Amino acid sequence: MTGVGRPVAAWRALLGALVALVAILTMAAPVSAWADAPAQASAPALCEPKVLSVLMALDPVPERSLDGRQASPKPFPPATGWQTVELPHKWPRVTGDSMHTAWYRIDWHSACKADDGSMQQVAVGLSAVSSAGALYSNNDLLWTDVSLVEPLSASWNMPRWWLLPRTTLHSGVNTLWLRVTGVSQLETGVGKLYIGSPTHVREKIEDHTWRQRTAYLITSVMSGAVGCIFLVVFVMHRRERAYGWYALMSIIWVGYIWTVLATDSWPFARALSVTRTNVCLFIVYVACFCQFNWEFGGMRFPRAQKLLWASVVVGCALVLFMPADQVRGVNEGGWFTSVGVFLLVCIQFQWHAWRTREPRHLLLAACWLVFIVVAFHDIFVVMGTWRGGESLSALSGPIATVFMALLLGSQLGSQMRRIALFNDELTIKVNDARHDLSQALEREHVQRLTHAKTQERLEIAHDLHDGLGASLVRSMAIVEQASQPLPNERVMSLFKVLRDDLRQVIDYGSSAGATVPQTPVEWMAPLRYRFTNILDDLGIDSQWLVPQQWKGKPSALQCLALTRVVEEALSNIIKHSRAHRVRVTVDVSDDERLTLKIEDDGAGFDVAAVQRAGLSVGVRSMEARAQRMGADFCLTSRQGETVLMLVLPLQPTDAVA
Repeated sequence: MTGVGRPVAAWRALLGALVALVAILTMAAPVSAWADAPAQASAPALCEPKVLSVLMALDPVPERSLDGRQASPKPFPPATGWQTVELPHKWPRVTGDSMHTAWYRIDWHSACKADDGSMQQVAVGLSAVSSAGALYSNNDLLWTDVSLVEPLSASWNMPRWWLLPRTTLHSGVNTLWLRVTGVSQLETGVGKLYIGSPTHVREKIEDHTWRQRTAYLITSVMSGAVGCIFLVVFVMHRRERAYGWYALMSIIWVGYIWTVLATDSWPFARALSVTRTNVCLFIVYVACFCQFNWEFGGMRFPRAQKLLWASVVVGCALVLFMPADQVRGVNEGGWFTSVGVFLLVCIQFQWHAWRTREPRHLLLAACWLVFIVVAFHDIFVVMGTWRGGESLSALSGPIATVFMALLLGSQLGSQMRRIALFNDELTIKVNDARHDLSQALEREHVQRLTHAKTQERLEIAHDLHDGLGASLVRSMAIVEQASQPLPNERVMSLFKVLRDDLRQVIDYGSSAGATVPQTPVEWMAPLRYRFTNILDDLGIDSQWLVPQQWKGKPSALQCLALTRVVEEALSNIIKHSRAHRVRVTVDVSDDERLTLKIEDDGAGFDVAAVQRAGLSVGVRSMEARAQRMGADFCLTSRQGETVLMLVLPLQPTDAVA
């Protein structure tokens, strides 16, 4: 990407992220905008029930004392200690490790009547009760949590609403009694209370349910899904460590949300254990968040990382093992410290993204801007009067998921573009290599043709020398040694022999159409017939020893080569040896070897000297033929004895068949 293209792409990515953010906030706008909206105009204000007073009294005797003994539930409010409060209400801090009960008395009045003269239907709703509670309408039990003793039910994030039975209501002032049981080391109190028409109360509670539960469920599902995708990417590409940290961060966030949405203390025996787990998960989540940012941004802070994880170990140990009467301060310290680290990393990444100007860094920085706003909002919520369900952290999950999807999609698109460019480059290189290979093959083909032509010419030369040349030598010997001029018939016979030899060279020079004789006798018969007459005319006694059957059969090329060797050897004997006896022996042994031996009692010659001088074309031709068919060639000579031996390995006759 060029220097101009990188900022443009970065701003496009940031613009797309902001559009997605606006869409999410627009979707969530009714949630925040209607949270404190007044009753809808559809219900006349004069007929809405009116809350006259809200009183609260804390039972002076704890449900469980420091010695751990459990007292029986107290189903009746205390007689003294009442004070006026406003809802939502958070209990003042109570020292020690105990479980307390508080009672709230809500007096309300409604003058609205139905057409039949009875009171109109009235509904009541609660946004939260921490930790467990029970509701009475004029001393009649309307609702109670599953467990009002340890392990306590968790209603602090569970909005509810009920229709007040008309049989429990009467004209004038009515009273709602709300019993709340909580642990002194936890934030305890009551959320918002709604009394009015069923439609109005239902809408309010549905709004709280969306913010306090549905949004968290959506966040949990989306975070888990994206975390699994990033985990798969990390498993397939271990070098992408940022994806591994984000996957771990998402999984821990799902566990954190589980502690937020839990309606009981399972699997723990005390509600305080759930809070300890909640804070520990948040601490580890922030640590994974830091690691993800540093890995994603390519930043290396080895000392800071060691300090971070050492702090995580110490913080989680304090939260888990601190005595119960001191755990509230430790939890708040761990939570606020983690939020501070979270904000510092978010702000630090803004500077890093601005410095690098990479599109993916700018996109993630835009996401963390939203997280900064959410974090500051939630800090003020926690530090202010207890207002259950007003945290915006649930919105951070979908926002982060959208941004992570954009990051993953942009990186996938970048990888696809790189793959496309690589494919184009590879195609060009393959075409170039194919062209070079084609040229090399063409040159090799030309060389092979030239070599084949040279080889063919050499073969023709050898065949002419061994075949036609031998015939010429024989004819010349007959003419020279004749005592009187040869008759025309004899001369014509010699010419026909030369013609036949030339035809044989033409027909069998490339071995095309050559066949293997059925027996050694059949193979040797033409040679024996041609040379016996010549040798007899020259007064040379010849002996031919040939087996009746093949034990190992030569190929057509080998037969032709052996024929040329015999012709050349006998021609040399006729020309140079001045011999009186010639013996031609063919032996096909049991070990599937053909041995050809040609002996004469002529003058002999110095084989080594002839080979060094390169004077004998015939000897070189016979050696070359022996090498081409894989045979061993041996030639020895001295006065009165010259022996030529050729040993050729053969295939079994069964294999040939």
